[in-house]
Order: sequence, then C-alpha cells, then structure tokens
Amino acid sequence: MSVAPDRLVAYAVAYARRKGASMSGRLVKLFTNGRSQAVRIPREFELPGDTALIRKEGNRLIIEAMPPQSLIDLLRTLEPIADDFPDFDDPAAEPVNL
Repeated sequence: MSVAPDRLVAYAVAYARRKGASMSGRLVKLFTNGRSQAVRIPREFELPGDTALIRKEGNRLIIEAMPPQSLIDLLRTLEPIADDFPDFDDPAAEPVNL
C-alpha cells in the first residue's frame, strides 16, 4: 500500500502535535538538487540578498542573511532620514599656504 507524500506530511504533523512537539515554524519540503540537499524557503522567511551563512548546531541548521559587505550595501539597508535639518552658516574656508 502506497501513501501520498502530502498525506504522510499531514500524519507527521498530527503525530507531532499529539506528542506535544512545538510546531512554531512551518513545514517545508526537502529535495535533491544535483548532489546537494535543498529546501524551499517560504516567502515569509525570505532573506535579503543572494547569499547566506549556514551553520549546524546539534540537530539544527541555522541560516542567516549575510551582513552587508561594503559601506554602499550597508547604506542601502538604512531607512531615509525624515527629519528637516536647520539652515546654518557655512563660511568659505580660509586659504592655506603649504
């Protein structure tokens, strides 16, 4: 007897809930891409950029967005400043002999 994969997922979720397991995340599917295992990341967990850091802690995989690599990248992540700045005197610089 063969059971559809979606039905197996439903059984696994029901079993985990009955056993008191925390389901604070979202169930995702794993698949093979070439010789690597991959996971589809749902839109609500989407990371910025096109690279990420991944590490393993015990039985968990932790995926983090890469920090900005340049000042320009960092500035692109900042919200614009909405404050109005007051006018100020900006006298011309005095000439300097070197």
